[in-house]
Amino acid sequence: MTSRRIPRPRDLAPLLRFKRPVLSPTRRRLEAALTIHDLRLVAKRRTPRAAFDFGDGAAESELSLRRARQAFEDVEFHPTVLTDVSDVDTSRDVLGRRSSHPFAIAPIGFTRMMHSEGERAGAAAAAAFGIPFTLSTMGTTSIEDVAAASGDGRRWFQLYLWKDRERSMALVERAAAAGYDTLLVTVDSAVAGSRLRDVRNGMTIPPTLTPRTVIDAIPRPRWWFDFLTTEPLSFASLDRWSGTVAALVDTMFDPRLGYEDLAWIREQWPGRMVVKGVQSLHDARRIAATGVDGIVLSNHGGRQLDRAPVPFHLLPGVVREVGTDVEVWLDTGIMSGADIVAAVALGARNVLVGRAYVYGLMAGGRAGVDRALGILSAQMHRTLQLLGAPTLDDLGPHHVRQLRRLAPVAG
Repeated sequence: MTSRRIPRPRDLAPLLRFKRPVLSPTRRRLEAALTIHDLRLVAKRRTPRAAFDFGDGAAESELSLRRARQAFEDVEFHPTVLTDVSDVDTSRDVLGRRSSHPFAIAPIGFTRMMHSEGERAGAAAAAAFGIPFTLSTMGTTSIEDVAAASGDGRRWFQLYLWKDRERSMALVERAAAAGYDTLLVTVDSAVAGSRLRDVRNGMTIPPTLTPRTVIDAIPRPRWWFDFLTTEPLSFASLDRWSGTVAALVDTMFDPRLGYEDLAWIREQWPGRMVVKGVQSLHDARRIAATGVDGIVLSNHGGRQLDRAPVPFHLLPGVVREVGTDVEVWLDTGIMSGADIVAAVALGARNVLVGRAYVYGLMAGGRAGVDRALGILSAQMHRTLQLLGAPTLDDLGPHHVRQLRRLAPVAG
């Protein structure tokens, strides 16, 4: 028989450890978020549907995005044991400068629509974290104001080439003057992708007050208060726009973009140049031969062509072919530090983090971005330790096996 007794106070004392209450609801929500998926749920609750879906959604049936995320979920890691991982170094050189981690914040447009702090929060958080921040041509904070927010942090500028070439080059000149050291030229947006969530939500820039949006605003008064009491939305690169994103893209972007344009941009840009939106080995070879400094394997976060190739699946072959000539980067589908480690193991020099950053921004502004970057960093650190890789250079293809659900049909 088990003997029982009444617990004595001195026995209970070590068990009674009460946490000091967190009075800030935003801080409380962010501390409870342990993954990027958790931050996404917080963001969804706090952001009006049209704004959330603009950041969260993809093109048409959203197959490209789901497949990209599935590719990372299908990774099988192969650890190396009996290795000293008491001290792990996540830093590396990216385009000639040291970065605290092998990822940067991707160019995302219209972020002040998702949260009033917008690009300023992303740029300041990236600088404090020691990684680059990329300002989109469609950003809603000026080139100069982002530079001021990032201070001594590293900043890159993403360029969509417009039909008006002179205005495009005026942006490039402003970015160079404001200390942006790298230009990311996006080449996968000849026309706007069909983002059906935006169509169904009646999404416009800026958001339009309709009976539906007013009803949606009722449980999210803080978002609307911030939106209505801060400066009206404007762009990093143009004055104002009233209409849909698709209409803006089709009006301004040039579908005639070609290789001669890359050479023309290269002649005028004084810093490093990276081409974003590469989706085949053939294009990777040809673009690398133009003398650019890097390429980004990307299907635009699944926001352009649905059923596009999965960038993570392309990575090993592209690295083998051009990895000694240019830096190969990756984006689309990254939701954890383990995803970043898998990409680096297969040869990516750097990755771009888009939605993970946006979820943090929508969940809590600057504090939410800090939380997102902290989550990714902690996951990376732990994954490297468990893989037996104390530095990024210790990673290799032997650490990763891709379990493919989709394979080309022979024929």
